[in-house]
Amino acid sequence: MPATKTVSRCTPVKVRTSYVFEICGYSHHKGMGIGKVIWSGSFSVGGHEWEIRFYPDGDGQHNEDHMAIYLELLSKDARVHASCDLRLVDGEGLLCFVHNTEPRMFCQNMESGFAPPIGTHFIKRGEFEASVYLHEDGLKINCAITVIKEPRVSEIKPPPRIEVPPSDIISHLGRLLEAKEKADVTFSVAGETFMAHKTILAMRSPVFEAELYGPMRETRAQLITIKEMQPDVFKALLYFIYNDALPAAFDDLDWEGHIEMARHLLMAADRYAMERLKLLCQSLLCEDINVQTVVTTLGLADQHHCDGLKDACIEFMSTS
Repeated sequence: MPATKTVSRCTPVKVRTSYVFEICGYSHHKGMGIGKVIWSGSFSVGGHEWEIRFYPDGDGQHNEDHMAIYLELLSKDARVHASCDLRLVDGEGLLCFVHNTEPRMFCQNMESGFAPPIGTHFIKRGEFEASVYLHEDGLKINCAITVIKEPRVSEIKPPPRIEVPPSDIISHLGRLLEAKEKADVTFSVAGETFMAHKTILAMRSPVFEAELYGPMRETRAQLITIKEMQPDVFKALLYFIYNDALPAAFDDLDWEGHIEMARHLLMAADRYAMERLKLLCQSLLCEDINVQTVVTTLGLADQHHCDGLKDACIEFMSTS
């Protein structure tokens, strides 16, 4: 079963508000003096108070021919993570980008409480007075503030899972062998008969495929005699073909019967070119190599080209 995956998502929480500060009678405010300011009055964004400062004749920090416009955080002792855009609005309501402040901390009663930084050139007075932003002796300042609050972390529920059961094709094939349903070939082994299905046999063994479907296929009735093999060995061979495992009765044999069955099955696997069964039998015989079995097992390994089993026997003999 696959491991459960838990996912969480961190999402910024933002509050964005635009505020317009309209100043009428610009010609009457001009010339009021360097450092003289017009305040917008406070307004609230994201739970904090702000105001816009407008210096018609400049704030006295740098060039006197520049106007100055600032956003100021008013909330006492506040520290606010925010960004802002300051723009002028023309007579048709279109905005002109003038200054943008990327997200940062605003701290009240400090220089960082202003945006843009104190002393920033906003726009030349002569340039402004010749622009479309001076309309009917007035101007509009648009300030868009985004206050970024504590992020929200939420758990993402994974999509519903539909569990898929393990493959059961082996159990279906096994039942097909037991029920003998639609069997189309019968084998006779030392007087005992076994029914099977040509297609499955041919699929699992190239030798069966050649015997059942090739040029050398049996031409007589659907009864094929198997020579030089014991019925219980052929039965175990058929079981493996359908179930890809050895029958449970194999584990019930005593030690000598276990060894003998493994040897006969190895010969059957080699006869019908079933490499997986052949390797399985080699593994079983390799686990039971001892002074009583090593000579017979070595001869069997040599006869049926089982190099790994042969090497294991030789190593046992050399070390013992």
